Amino acid sequence: MKDAVTRTLLLLVAGLKFSKIGLTAGTMLLSMAVYAWIWGWPYAVGFVLLILVHEMGHFVAARQRGLNVGAPTFIPFVGAWIQLKDMPHDAETDAYIGIAGPVAGTLAAFACFEAGRYYDSNLLIALAYAGYMINLFNLLPLGPLDGGRVTAVVSPKIWLVGAPLLVGLFIWHPSPMFLLVALIAWPSFWKALRGGATDTVYYDVPLKTRVNYGLAYLGLVGYLGAMTYSLHEQLESLRAG
Repeated sequence: MKDAVTRTLLLLVAGLKFSKIGLTAGTMLLSMAVYAWIWGWPYAVGFVLLILVHEMGHFVAARQRGLNVGAPTFIPFVGAWIQLKDMPHDAETDAYIGIAGPVAGTLAAFACFEAGRYYDSNLLIALAYAGYMINLFNLLPLGPLDGGRVTAVVSPKIWLVGAPLLVGLFIWHPSPMFLLVALIAWPSFWKALRGGATDTVYYDVPLKTRVNYGLAYLGLVGYLGAMTYSLHEQLESLRAG
């Protein structure tokens, strides 16, 4: 299998056309090949497709709000992102685009979970767990993660909660990814910590809108947390058995 993965990587490097579709498809296949080297092709394909659905949630939401947006780009062990060529003009628009990814990703994970139960497939259950975990991590209330974009519509000071959560995750499961997020998030966190001035026009959002986004965020985090814990216990029991 490793020979097949190596051939795939070489073909991608030699033949990738950096068009919008080519960039997305090429980086998707590159990620699949890298993940397949570790976990095998079935899991790798499912894992990358879950990330794609998440990113397409952002893509569709941005287009709905009339923003010019690039196609998804994938980087192995980092994930994927879409480039907003037009930046949101207010916090509500940014929150709308931010929450759309985890919502789409959660629906994809739920589909894997239901299919896994129906077909009694441990692979699909494992993919559901990965999907729930990815989207839960992305909802940490700290920029540049999706959770930071969503909670900013309530108050950017909520980012002060995200920092200790990120530190706790790093202590529990050290990962270079957490350090990268911390590095990118540091300027915004420091500004919130010092109580720096914010753009009052950008954050001028009606109270009802703040409450709605706050409730949607808490509900999504609660569901993802419960499902992540439940499936973790289920997978651990399968390993023990």
